[in-house]
Amino acid sequence: MTASRRTVLLGALGLLGAGALTACSDDEAPTDSDGVDTSYVSGDGTATEWAPDRRTAPVELAGATMAGDDVDLADWRGEVVVLNFWYATCPPCRKEAPDLASLSTELEPEGVQFLGVNHTDEPDTALAFERTFELPYPTLHDSDASGVAALQGVVPLQAMPSTVVLDAQGRVAARIIGLAERSTLKAMIDTVLAES
Repeated sequence: MTASRRTVLLGALGLLGAGALTACSDDEAPTDSDGVDTSYVSGDGTATEWAPDRRTAPVELAGATMAGDDVDLADWRGEVVVLNFWYATCPPCRKEAPDLASLSTELEPEGVQFLGVNHTDEPDTALAFERTFELPYPTLHDSDASGVAALQGVVPLQAMPSTVVLDAQGRVAARIIGLAERSTLKAMIDTVLAES
């Protein structure tokens, strides 16, 4: 085989390999028309759980939702709470939203509360996202990043999305940094529910 034919063959194999990698990706690259931010810092989906004797103090967090209603985690003591940190143009936030919506509806009768936390978007943008994905739960308008501060050391400041499960005492019991896979999050919630 001549050197020039070998070069062409190797180049073609390289393109095929690149195409295969692209085809196997779970997250398709958004196009310019998607209106999606590609500059987010994403977590890798790492899931962590803490046994009850390893949990720290209850999370204190209160404020107004994007719709202007008051919300305070202290009102939900005795219930399992799922906090989801997101913003509207983050691709994995959009991808996980339908699963979060269905889990919220499914688990509400069991006393599980969901709360979004968004420190990036203005209310109109966040409320449009909530309508698009039919989120049945509110989102804290975290414009001063108090939600992020309340979970300092648990949720990386830049990783979006991030999801945290609080136990009935309001303590962090589990965390997913990055896209929350439905089955993983459901298993985490079930574990905490079983403690009550």
